[in-house]
Amino acid sequence: MLRTAVASLEAAGHAVQVTDLYHLRFEPVSDRRNFTTVHDAVFYKQQLEELHATEHHGFALDLERELQKLAWCDVMIWQFPLWWFTVPAVLKGWVDRVFAMGRAYGAGKVYENGPFQGKRALLSLTTGGGAADYQPGGLQGDLAGVLRPLHRGILQFTGFTVLAPQVVYGPVRLSQAEREALLDAWAARLLTLAEEAPFDVGAY
Repeated sequence: MLRTAVASLEAAGHAVQVTDLYHLRFEPVSDRRNFTTVHDAVFYKQQLEELHATEHHGFALDLERELQKLAWCDVMIWQFPLWWFTVPAVLKGWVDRVFAMGRAYGAGKVYENGPFQGKRALLSLTTGGGAADYQPGGLQGDLAGVLRPLHRGILQFTGFTVLAPQVVYGPVRLSQAEREALLDAWAARLLTLAEEAPFDVGAY
């Protein structure tokens, strides 16, 4: 799905930047390695260190690269397997380290006033179970509820406009022809994202 997205968007003339967290062996644990500056050498409070780093250009190079990608993009797509009802640990760790106070939120800049207002975000995910498992009353419950902490608590919170998730249910159980058809549909959808209405993430 990642390769299909890149090929489809680039063929249409869009610029694409990719962060492959596994290939990069991205460190998901937050600590003082996030920063080249120090606000308080005795007591570590991450948000205060983030604010200080924002004011003094003090983010570690790997985080600064990701922050610049966030500032650059018009649409951010996360490609991941649904893992224990959320994103895998490395992706959550990326959020914990990169969505820094002062750069991604703070000082009243949240939700409609968030730094990423005007940008769109889309979750593209695969599941282990079939579609029936993720419906109201299904084994896992309504997928919209499962994804709401990501949609509302991370993406909308920082100002992104959320688009409907792209979900492939149980790809391991699909035939090659079915998988190829889903990839074709994904490639086609990517070319019309600018026309899509925001996704209703549910009542606040």
